[in-house]
Amino acid sequence: MHRRTEPTPLSLLPALRTHVWFASCPEAFQQALVERSRLLHLTAGETLFRPEEMRDGLSCVVAGAMKLGSLSPQDGTQRLTLYVEPYHWFGEVSLIDRMPRAMLAVADTPSTVLVTQRADLEAWLDAHPEHWRDVARLACSKLRLMTVALEDNASLSFQQRLVRRLLFAAVNFGQVVSPAGLRRRLRLPQEYLAQMMGVSRQTVNKALRELERERVLALHYAEIELLDMEGLLSRAGAIDPNLLQLFTGVTRAA
Repeated sequence: MHRRTEPTPLSLLPALRTHVWFASCPEAFQQALVERSRLLHLTAGETLFRPEEMRDGLSCVVAGAMKLGSLSPQDGTQRLTLYVEPYHWFGEVSLIDRMPRAMLAVADTPSTVLVTQRADLEAWLDAHPEHWRDVARLACSKLRLMTVALEDNASLSFQQRLVRRLLFAAVNFGQVVSPAGLRRRLRLPQEYLAQMMGVSRQTVNKALRELERERVLALHYAEIELLDMEGLLSRAGAIDPNLLQLFTGVTRAA
């Protein structure tokens, strides 16, 4: 299938800088990423990459949403691990270790993804090796989230884990620059939440209905609206202080 692409304009830089990791990178690296990329337009259900592929380097969702996950060995269906929206970066692990992709990336809605050219980006990084640390920082931020998720599974109730998942989605997994970037309306179908949390859809629906009755959120078609941030925080257990600052800024401004 021929993919519709176009050069990535430098005018996209301010929007990309709403992501903590990208904003923290030196300006030279930011420009190198944009200059060595193209914008790829995907239809709903179209695949960005599959497991075992080696093409392309870092990617960033610019519009729409991507489903990332592994393939079931039984029937070949995707098992959802992460649901990413603008301006989430991914693909750093394969760039670092030069191993094939471990996940399948599929557009959930019509989406636009910034895709860096792997060979060009590797050549630039090898010529400016100090910026490999910036790529490693992106990988480390994901590893920290995975560690937190494992700890949550072992120590928190299902409602606490569900609330934390919603809160983390609202701040793009801690990557929004300021409270202004927090989203109160999340496109998170209950089926997706169930897959990511390893439970049935009925279990997710029951917990969400209880939270809706408590008026801390409202359920819409394929969306969840966060109504009471303080109420959700009180149900989430202890949260990393850096993330808590984002939520606190929102509740104070409300």
